[in-house]
Amino acid sequence: MPKFYYQALPVQVYFGAGEAKRTQDILKQAGYHKILLIATPGQQKAAEQLARQLGDLTVTVYAHAVMHVPAEVAGQAVQAAQELQVDCCLALGGGSAIGLAKAIALDTHLPIVAIPTTYAGSEMTPVYGITENQLKTTGKAAQVLPKIVIYDPALNLNLPTEISACSGMNAMAHAVEALYAENKNPVISLMALEAIRCLATALPELVQHPNDIQLREQVSYGAWLAGICLGSVGMAIHHKICHSLGGTFNLPHAQTHAIMLAYSVHYNRHADVQAMDQLAAALGVDSREELGRFIYQLNQRLQIPLALKDLGLPEHAPADIARMICDSPYYNPREYDDDELKQLLLQAYAGLPPATL
Repeated sequence: MPKFYYQALPVQVYFGAGEAKRTQDILKQAGYHKILLIATPGQQKAAEQLARQLGDLTVTVYAHAVMHVPAEVAGQAVQAAQELQVDCCLALGGGSAIGLAKAIALDTHLPIVAIPTTYAGSEMTPVYGITENQLKTTGKAAQVLPKIVIYDPALNLNLPTEISACSGMNAMAHAVEALYAENKNPVISLMALEAIRCLATALPELVQHPNDIQLREQVSYGAWLAGICLGSVGMAIHHKICHSLGGTFNLPHAQTHAIMLAYSVHYNRHADVQAMDQLAAALGVDSREELGRFIYQLNQRLQIPLALKDLGLPEHAPADIARMICDSPYYNPREYDDDELKQLLLQAYAGLPPATL
């Protein structure tokens, strides 16, 4: 076995249907008494309902989180947290709400408690991202890792089926990239493979039975493991592509990750043989050559929109993004090839299955 480095993330996790009802007690036990409750505008009613449950612990509901954490939005949130003299940020929602809480913590070192309502996985990572001038910059900082995460699968029951499917595939992307990350290790690979198997099994069933709480629990469990993977090892070409698409063209985060995973895996199918063989075994695929098409077909089964153009990507974007990626790459087990990336992005733009041209 090769040498490796592994560091466990210091996060308290409460998992189970109904756990969100314990939020007030959990906050008090942790010593938090002045809460800034962060949500998106679409989650404002849910946040206000939670605020009523928390009583006088909540200073205010701050429902201004948006995708990709624009720098100006982050700056306003930091100012609000400082003026209100809160002692904790409580993020209710997905990557947008948790991302804004991280932007506040990055500047203020305020602790974060997260209650995820999607399968984004940001709650389990010290990774943050802020977008400025159409460029999304990511980084890692210990202070942005939530101190406490409360997973309540019952909160996901109202998540629309399409968003559930896309968010679940976004989680799978975190686990897939952990298999061939620069600092991969066997402990995280075990979690990644379990997450991939769990999500690949549960998501098609969840699309058919969205109100099945056991399926919601299974997907939440897979997303939790995938989030640990994302937070514990590095990112590679898939995340570089998606960060470039999202930051430059403001594409929806989960849908972009869901679509691009098939193409990223196809690009890397022969780059890390051990990782791709593990992935094929976890998905029940016969060969590495078929992995991209299998994930593409899984997206079809999940009724996920398959074309980036339908998300609003302009026609000139594939060439621009390919160039941007090659000019400022993340680590990847295979070198970046501008022409091949452009062709794959053109296929994703049109919603065609990944293929070597």
